[in-house]
Amino acid sequence: MILAGDVGGTKVHLALFDFTAGKLTHERDKQFPAREYSGLEEIVNEFLAGEKATAACFGVPGPVRDGRLRLTNLPWTLDSRELSLRLGIDYVFLINDLQANGYGIAELEPDQIYTLSEGDPAQVGNRALISAGTGLGESFMVWDGRAYVPFPSEGGHSDFAPRNEDEIDLLRFLKQKYNGRISFERVVSGQGLTNIYEFLRDVRGVEEPAWLAERMAAEDPNAVITELAMKAKSEICEKTTDMFVSAYGAEAGNLALKMLSVGGLYLGGGIAPRILEKLKDGAFMKAFTDKGRLSQLLINTPVRVILESRTALIGAAAYAEARAAELSGISPRAASVKL
Repeated sequence: MILAGDVGGTKVHLALFDFTAGKLTHERDKQFPAREYSGLEEIVNEFLAGEKATAACFGVPGPVRDGRLRLTNLPWTLDSRELSLRLGIDYVFLINDLQANGYGIAELEPDQIYTLSEGDPAQVGNRALISAGTGLGESFMVWDGRAYVPFPSEGGHSDFAPRNEDEIDLLRFLKQKYNGRISFERVVSGQGLTNIYEFLRDVRGVEEPAWLAERMAAEDPNAVITELAMKAKSEICEKTTDMFVSAYGAEAGNLALKMLSVGGLYLGGGIAPRILEKLKDGAFMKAFTDKGRLSQLLINTPVRVILESRTALIGAAAYAEARAAELSGISPRAASVKL
């Protein structure tokens, strides 16, 4: 069995995978509220309940250095060597969560991906991945002539670049709110949805009805915004998602340019599948391709939305098996293929 984990600031998602005919087979998974536990080791022990894993990989938010990471949103320091010893798992790996998503893409079936723009599917080259969720993750997958090799980045923390008067005023609003520089993550993420909503309400004067204010105070604001926008039941929520989608498309285009991702740009994270119909209306692709003299390059770039919520877990499992096989010379994936 291969243990895979997706570690976030609020929850830890664990899963067990096996292999059938060379393909990953999902056995079971469970989510845990991270702040209710003392550390990852306690969560893994509860999840496994005595079951043995031969290898494990955890996708984590942030840069991993020499198998070690200190989480910013939890008082945990993770060390792959210590985890291996304490959990009794021979091979334990820590990789960036977007890197895990990158490995997962290669394992997905066609129905787990929605093609937003065909572009030129015959192109072969680098790919890019941008994922708006709790934060904004970015990574790239380098084509080495045989396969795609995912690499992590912290591109979501690059400076927000406004493109029009609304976004310039949004930048001013956010600089005052956060008392400092503004990254793209402040705009294109879950917190970004709320930030845009507050800007439209407080600066642009878009009406917030009393019933909506009550829901925003009592429920998850981002869930309320996306629900009402997709149902066309709130002007301010629709305007919020319009601004969000345009900024998302612009930054996705920036990433595609930096990576020359002619092999495709992928949208991951939890937000894109929830607002898929909004992504289809043309605003995202208009912002994505609006790159002046380089617009044609973006027009030719395939754009795809990842629909599978467990992509990071799938990628972590694939990575764990491949790296453990390199180190041990034993591959569960290869052994599952009947000759």
